[in-house]
Amino acid sequence: MKTRFLYVFCFASFIGFSQQNESIKTIHIFVALCDNVNQGIVPVPSKLGNGQDVKGNLYWSALYGVKTHFKNSKDWTLISSKKNISNHILERVLFKHKMTNTYLLADAYDGKYIKQTTIDFLEASAGRNTINVTHKEQVLKFGGDAKLLAYIGHDGLMEFNVEGQFKPLNNNNRDAIILACVSKDYFKPYIEKTKANPLVWTTGLMAPEAYTLKWAIDGWILNETDLQIRERAAKAYNHYQKCGIKGARNLLVTGY
Repeated sequence: MKTRFLYVFCFASFIGFSQQNESIKTIHIFVALCDNVNQGIVPVPSKLGNGQDVKGNLYWSALYGVKTHFKNSKDWTLISSKKNISNHILERVLFKHKMTNTYLLADAYDGKYIKQTTIDFLEASAGRNTINVTHKEQVLKFGGDAKLLAYIGHDGLMEFNVEGQFKPLNNNNRDAIILACVSKDYFKPYIEKTKANPLVWTTGLMAPEAYTLKWAIDGWILNETDLQIRERAAKAYNHYQKCGIKGARNLLVTGY
């Protein structure tokens, strides 16, 4: 009995030690809040489409919004939530993955600043605009120093072009997930400039809800291939949207 107890204790200690010394992975998600008034979208119920209020917003606090979905997940722990980070960012939340040393930072942008959201995402995918967040005396690096960047929301590039510092700041590898309608067509010219790896993006109209992002991140944390991660995203979309796996695979693609 003592031998078994010692083994369990040593094994648990080893897991803890491994996680403690595991290289930190960071993810930064840019969410353009759904906005009936300021975005070219098919209107949704007013509570879901108030782009100036995080409470109840379709892409943030609704059942499949980023904050709510990750908060409800058994895989993630909400560490902090801060309001009014800037004129553009209404809320910032920090999560930690329960089984790995992976941290996820998500920013909820006022929906009328969707253009700025897009620019900030693209500049980060070029390695720019590092954001430092201190947690338990360690500095976590997001923005351009995040390993994975994601954009969630309406594809504003259907209505406007953007200018910014899209030339890559360094040669670090950065993955990008863009869950917005027809994002491959509209974001491609910019992602080609930033040199980020288009891990998952779309070929048609879609609901940019957080389950697709979450399943893709599950694979990314496991260091799966781009195709395996894209398959996870397609399976998630089919699971929730009941669109058929073939349709989901045609919609959610990886690479150029």
